[in-house]
Amino acid sequence: MHPTIRPRRLRQSPALRRMTAETRLHAADLVLPMFVREGTPEALPIQSMPGVVQHSLDSLRRAVADAAEAGVGGVMLFGVPETRDAIGTGATDPDGILNVATRAVVAEVGDALVVQTDLCLDEFTDHGHCGVLDVNGRVDNDATLERYRDMALAQADAGSVLLGLSGMMDGQVAAVRQALDSVGHLDTAVLAYSAKYASVFYGPFREAVDSQLSGDRRTYQQDPANRREGLYEARLDLEQGADVLMVKPAMSYLDVLSDVAAMSDVPVWAYQVSGEYSMIEAAAANGWIDRRRAIEESVVSIRRAGADAVLTYWATEIAGWLR
Repeated sequence: MHPTIRPRRLRQSPALRRMTAETRLHAADLVLPMFVREGTPEALPIQSMPGVVQHSLDSLRRAVADAAEAGVGGVMLFGVPETRDAIGTGATDPDGILNVATRAVVAEVGDALVVQTDLCLDEFTDHGHCGVLDVNGRVDNDATLERYRDMALAQADAGSVLLGLSGMMDGQVAAVRQALDSVGHLDTAVLAYSAKYASVFYGPFREAVDSQLSGDRRTYQQDPANRREGLYEARLDLEQGADVLMVKPAMSYLDVLSDVAAMSDVPVWAYQVSGEYSMIEAAAANGWIDRRRAIEESVVSIRRAGADAVLTYWATEIAGWLR
């Protein structure tokens, strides 16, 4: 007896496998997260993220030009200020590093890719939390929303096309949307970090933004044990007017990503975070895995689970491979 149904028929050659692939990568579906540090004359390596740097303004311009040339869809900018305070004043200063960098990137490549900015206070506060603190040292949700409204206006004025609301404050999408609309920024889009979990995989990112955090963010980021909660948060953000939804991290939360993608009428993105990046780089450096295959498989898995776009530190490199 011989089988008549043979799935292997469609796997027998590279051409057949390519033609029957269910998920494909495209450079336009990739977003490159980038860090820009105030006051540095040159790019500074991030030790826990080999190949990733804190950019100077000059190196940032060169890197975004390379990303645009490679066909990357967009960049997500994070600012690393020289000074911080309790309310993150630098986040709303038109001359603060993130807003200065945004204007520089828009001038350099604004017509070629989508310039996006991280709207959160953690890089700018001297306590490292994503919001302002009350007298008891707890993050004050509603006072933080007022700071987010001001940040949104500053970033939109600087030219950001899409604001990445990563702070996980209740009501942040509605607050930012109302603030933007009230002054005529009707076309500035909102990316809601809807399902953002309190993950250990953010570890290297703390070095990347020189985080001042002590303690944790478990009162506002989600419990890794909870799946339905991610879907609930996503629905709330849709109701408040989010233009894009985000799941973060990606690879450890593919079930949540799939759930959100199945219910959403707007694009759903996922962030392949610093720890995911660093684990693959470390394993590859030790010769334990094939670096390129691991990178490609990891990003394909995120797309396969339902992400319309992926934020990844390999965006420009992957785009080069795809060309």
